[in-house]
Amino acid sequence: MGSLLLLFVVLCSYCCYIAHGGNEHGFVVEQRRSYEPEAVCSASRVNLEPSSTTVSMPLVHRYGPCAPSQYSNVPTPSFSETLRHSRARTNYFMRQASKGMGMASTPDDAAVTFPTRLGGFVDSLEYVVTLGFGTPSVPLVLLMDTGSDVSWVQCTPCNSTRCYPQKDPLFDPSKSSTYAPIACHTDTCRKLAGNHYQNGCAGGGTQCGYSVEYADGSHSRGVYSNETLTLAPGVTVKGFHFGCGHDQRGPNDKYDGLLGLGGAPESLVVQTSSVYGGAFSYCLPALNSEAGFLALGAPPNANKSAFVFTPMRHLPGYATFYMVTMTGISVGGKPLDIPQSAFRGGMIIDSGTIGTELPETAYNAVEAALRKALAAYPMVPSEDFDTCYNFTGYSNVTVPRVAFTFRGGATIDLDVPNGILVKDCLAFRESGPDVGLGIIGNVNQRTLEVLYDAGRGIVGFRAGAC
Repeated sequence: MGSLLLLFVVLCSYCCYIAHGGNEHGFVVEQRRSYEPEAVCSASRVNLEPSSTTVSMPLVHRYGPCAPSQYSNVPTPSFSETLRHSRARTNYFMRQASKGMGMASTPDDAAVTFPTRLGGFVDSLEYVVTLGFGTPSVPLVLLMDTGSDVSWVQCTPCNSTRCYPQKDPLFDPSKSSTYAPIACHTDTCRKLAGNHYQNGCAGGGTQCGYSVEYADGSHSRGVYSNETLTLAPGVTVKGFHFGCGHDQRGPNDKYDGLLGLGGAPESLVVQTSSVYGGAFSYCLPALNSEAGFLALGAPPNANKSAFVFTPMRHLPGYATFYMVTMTGISVGGKPLDIPQSAFRGGMIIDSGTIGTELPETAYNAVEAALRKALAAYPMVPSEDFDTCYNFTGYSNVTVPRVAFTFRGGATIDLDVPNGILVKDCLAFRESGPDVGLGIIGNVNQRTLEVLYDAGRGIVGFRAGAC
């Protein structure tokens, strides 16, 4: 039976490790394979529940072979460089959240949230989707971000000194029959100003200007506009508000723009809430060579039994970020001795942060337990994470299971090993004192369908979705 199970997993999985035993003890023995993704794209692991109430789009890693073919030769930055960008984003989140929490004391049951502006480099984001803009529809590749609201693409006219080079042609609004700039002094433009994204009047004082400023000093500026957005064949969003960018600054890697999935009115999620109920989900694949998905709308009630749910939290006065309350962590099947008060600041769930940031007490307990479980393997110094290993020469690696528990009892098992290890390092960092906030990064989210249902005020998790 064990051999048959191993054969089944080998045939069905493209994971860089292969499970074959020890499950009842909270550990998984893995046959070690290369960490590098396969040379070709595989979507065979996508397990999206069929539904007539949702619309789904392929979601792929921006540097893997599943990315659109014209992007396959984009230079991949070093892992250290990618982490530096991710940490700039994280640090901004923490600084701004601390300011917000300092404005007034909030009990544990109160809503907790963050500021509305993205906290870091645009290219710290990892996953892209392809959507159609305009009529006729023009496919554009956008970075997906749950940590910002305004979606934008680079538009003509824009020369090389004002816009960065991209693989696709710049979006040309003059060739679309459904494009229209939003007028200045309209309610839509005034609401943009209320969320700190308005940039005065453009186009001779008649068009609404937008400006999105990022923590590293980069920005996107241009004309706030209406356009038809194509999500999937035959599925469109009429009058989608987005930024037609004429002035971009900062790091980039030749993609066409950004898709904002935050909770503020400017996001795609809120703009389509009358159709999809303010709900969306995604599954981040375990490897760069695999595909996941992004879906708008909640699954039908019949399919929700596959999810576990926990309440969604927000900070008063801020809407962008999605937060949950963690109550415990298990390693190797054993709950760690972490008081629930260590998590009272809340945890943001972010698609653009790589490693998970845990408050001090929780972080120390997790790192100690994982180091003990992996004591058979030599540790190596690294600038990227606190705990890294050299697995060279080991044909099998025994990896402990890690589980997160949230308010209401919802418990999720992280994928083994790709939801725990990244580049042979434990994907955890310390966020600061227990009174502060933490972040659940995208490594820990791999293979889970993460459902954000703002209408019902819940976050759901479904295992084995991709």
